[in-house]
Amino acid sequence: MVESTQAGLLPKDDVEAIDELRLVYKKLNDELGKIIVGQHEVIEQLAICIFARGHALLIGVPGLAKTLLISRLAETLSLSFSRIQFTPDLMPMDITGTDILQELPGGKRAFEFAKGPVFANVVLADEINRAPSKTQAAMLEAMQEHRVTIAGRTYTLDAPFFVLATQNPIEQEGTYPLPEAQLDRFMFMIGVDYPSRDEEIAIVRSTTGMTLPRLSHIIDGDRLIAFQDLVRRVPVPDHLYEFAVDLTRKTRPGHKESPGWLKPLVSWGAGPRAAQYLILGAKARAALHGSYVVRLEDIVSVADPVMRHRLVTTFTAQSEGVTTRDLTKRLLDELNKA
Repeated sequence: MVESTQAGLLPKDDVEAIDELRLVYKKLNDELGKIIVGQHEVIEQLAICIFARGHALLIGVPGLAKTLLISRLAETLSLSFSRIQFTPDLMPMDITGTDILQELPGGKRAFEFAKGPVFANVVLADEINRAPSKTQAAMLEAMQEHRVTIAGRTYTLDAPFFVLATQNPIEQEGTYPLPEAQLDRFMFMIGVDYPSRDEEIAIVRSTTGMTLPRLSHIIDGDRLIAFQDLVRRVPVPDHLYEFAVDLTRKTRPGHKESPGWLKPLVSWGAGPRAAQYLILGAKARAALHGSYVVRLEDIVSVADPVMRHRLVTTFTAQSEGVTTRDLTKRLLDELNKA
């Protein structure tokens, strides 16, 4: 009865499309499960970003299959893929491309633009914090505007377009911290943790045997774009818009809505983009799980990856071992009880 009521908020075609998306998501999990052991939460959060047109920053130590997961995800979605290894000497033109002098018939010469690796549907920015600020600025334009500017000319990137970046949380020597403006462009910060003991045994067994299996193509780029449009049409009850905004505003220590206990722990809270991504992430999660309307649990589920990189903790919080995840959980608990 509840499902039929929820379905009544959407046109019949959208209801059928959500049912199809749920099956696509199940197939995606099944395909990636042939190669990736565990990491179900990471896969779900990556899928949410992709179907919500967002970028993701993956934080994890080396060896946790971040690169393998991203490349295989692009393969199952029939998307073009490129990997950029960020280093301190990486220049903007190494990402965007540059003009190359070409020999033409008749002995003439002319400059021709050679596209860089950013011209792909899925761009893996490996160890993104190793590049200097000028290079990060070039990536920022691509992430935000879906275009790049070279020598005064603007080139539009093909849709769909995602930047899935990685960052090593322990090795900070020779790195350039990402500016807050660029961090804010990432929809999610996804923590990639160590596998469980059983998962690690399965990983060792599968990766020391025969070659890895080839994955099937689930959908193509055009169908993915159609699903992205569908996600935008998933209805959200008014009280959940208010919940997302209230949660965001409570993270700001200088505002009256912020609880007293937060002020000594946070020096800077989340901006309006956090509330936007809470709603978009909740819409995508609802659709992936076959729901025809956003529920509170959808917002709660995406709150941590949305807020993780948008709250700047104080020295007091760091010395006491209080993380942004702890702060977000406590704020959610208080809002749910209100």
